[in-house]
Amino acid sequence: MSTVFDDQHNLSDMDLEDRHALRRVAGLSTELQDVSEVEYRALRLERVVLIGVWTEGSLASAENSLRELNRLAETAGSEVLDGLIQRRSHVDAATYVGSGKARELAEIVASTGADTVICDGELTPSQLRRLEGVVQVKVIDRTALILDIFAQHARSREGKAQVELAQLQYMLPRLRGWGESLSRQAGGRVAGGGGIGTRGPGETKLETDRRRLRTRIGKLKRDISGMSTGRKVQHAQRHRREVPSVVIAGYTNAGKSSLLNALTGAGVLVEDALFATLDPAVRRAESPSGRDFTLTDTVGFVRHLPHQLIEAFRSTLEESADADLILHVVDGADPEPEAQIAAVRGVLAEIGAAKVPELIVVNKIDAADPVVLQGLRAREPGSLSVSAKTGAGIPALREAIEAALPRLDVQVNVVVPYSRGDLLARAHAEGEVVAAEHTPDGTLLQARVLPGLAVQLEAAALAAVAPAP
Repeated sequence: MSTVFDDQHNLSDMDLEDRHALRRVAGLSTELQDVSEVEYRALRLERVVLIGVWTEGSLASAENSLRELNRLAETAGSEVLDGLIQRRSHVDAATYVGSGKARELAEIVASTGADTVICDGELTPSQLRRLEGVVQVKVIDRTALILDIFAQHARSREGKAQVELAQLQYMLPRLRGWGESLSRQAGGRVAGGGGIGTRGPGETKLETDRRRLRTRIGKLKRDISGMSTGRKVQHAQRHRREVPSVVIAGYTNAGKSSLLNALTGAGVLVEDALFATLDPAVRRAESPSGRDFTLTDTVGFVRHLPHQLIEAFRSTLEESADADLILHVVDGADPEPEAQIAAVRGVLAEIGAAKVPELIVVNKIDAADPVVLQGLRAREPGSLSVSAKTGAGIPALREAIEAALPRLDVQVNVVVPYSRGDLLARAHAEGEVVAAEHTPDGTLLQARVLPGLAVQLEAAALAAVAPAP
């Protein structure tokens, strides 16, 4: 039912039944397989209730968002007990769901025995505090949940530092002090007229914590900048050799790592889990004609990806902005692939990669609805459909990648001295060799190569015939 709200958020047209009830989303509960699994998971899982506010779009879209939150919660190691959606014109500024619904939520939390509530949105510090006060259990939002998953999955030193930076940036505005035991900074006439002897030490505990966080954030930023230097050097070396760069980007769990393995045989770890890849993997690949290029697997994106993560992972994500081609992988089996595409393109635009040539690759066609695939092809002309699992469509994808790589625009016809076998090898690896004939003076090479290599080949040929001084 579509509803139009006036400037005062007039709810007169909204279905009263929708407004007066928390709508349960079917299928949102963690199913445990056997007794041993129950015993094991009971020791480590938080028992959570999910809550979302449906303010725009269709009910199906709102339910899909909560199902994604369900997968995120389970990825973080939680047992989902229930999932609820409230229909509102806008999020309540005080408690996210409104005071009445917050009390209803508290009753559901108490009846299910939950110890955590996860909200499908980013809450302000005051919303978190007030909702916690009503439901009497821990409340976290979607951003904190995603940050927690990243913290669990980070493996490299750089990845761990990036996640810690994002967590601290999220935490900084949410620090708050409890109780009267915290010291207070005061002027000459403090509250109650205490005067001399009642002044604080000059800095409250809250201010001390904030200062320590800012110091740590500054150090992490310097460390991450230093750690990214090695990757930048490698990228510069590839750029000097004019090896084309292809980046695999896309929604989390869309099958990016599986596609990397299908194209290169790299053997990168593949898991059916959200955010299984946090550290970029760069692998050498070869086009059907034998031309070298690099394939980079990147961290997956998600709807409402926390801004703190984008900033913390900027040095990693910006490899996409320097690429010659982005393979935008879409999960064809997802009920809303268009929403995935929009979310990924939003992040790519934020990191300055919107102008890089993009090839939409619809993955998992072996499990996709044919009607959804047909609609996706119509909305994304030029897209390719593949299955990294079965290999369907992979040869066509290789051909499409080669066609999209930078053109080899310079024709050379030179005699390469035998002492410069390195240049000859590069011509074979990076260019299109038309003919190569061995002569007494060297290899007569006819090829199409990139401009930089053409200059080096011609210089080597001239040096070989130049008279000795």
